[in-house]
Amino acid sequence: MKAENINIMLVEDHKLIRVGIRTLFDEAEGYTVIGESSSGKEAIDKASKLLPDIILLDLGLPDMKGTKVLKELQEKELNSKIIVLSSHIDEDEIIKSLSLGAYAYIIKDVNTEMLLYIVKSVYEGAMWLDPKIVPILRNKHDFIIPMKQTNRAMFKNTHANLTQREYEVLKLVVDGKSNNDIAKELCISEHTAKAHVCNIIQKLVVDDRTQAAVKALKEGIV
Repeated sequence: MKAENINIMLVEDHKLIRVGIRTLFDEAEGYTVIGESSSGKEAIDKASKLLPDIILLDLGLPDMKGTKVLKELQEKELNSKIIVLSSHIDEDEIIKSLSLGAYAYIIKDVNTEMLLYIVKSVYEGAMWLDPKIVPILRNKHDFIIPMKQTNRAMFKNTHANLTQREYEVLKLVVDGKSNNDIAKELCISEHTAKAHVCNIIQKLVVDDRTQAAVKALKEGIV
């Protein structure tokens, strides 16, 4: 049986970046770029006609603020899931984008394999946040990201199959730390850190560390 196809619209004013993203999806199975736009007004008009599954929205558009485009797209109730692309970390833009219903917030240095994964996971209903912005949200805006659980009993009730050490490692994974970073922070070997991450992935029944971080945030595990 043929895999379900994800219809995507690109909203990006830099042609070189737009062509690069389109080429990525054109070469990957299960993704189709059905429309492109280089401005906010054009994006709103095209999205209303094309009804894409996913809209990749650059915030740095020439005619309108990206968050205004996001707001107007949401008001049209198109059922398109919007993934925000940004070239920098701006706390106000992050908060506004997520408050307006963006499913993901990606910094543009994301690698190609990860972008494909994010689009697929968002299409399937997940939320995804670039690891670089998670500390900003979790420390200052618990109305978007659940607060850290510090109560041991609450932790046991939430995910009893994780050990306390695995829980500590998971929090660092959510913060975007590498195995080497985790090893240094917890004063363990990199091999041990990797083993903990592998155990976490198995126990949370996910495929990789990114999915583990997404599940931890979505379910309020950390």
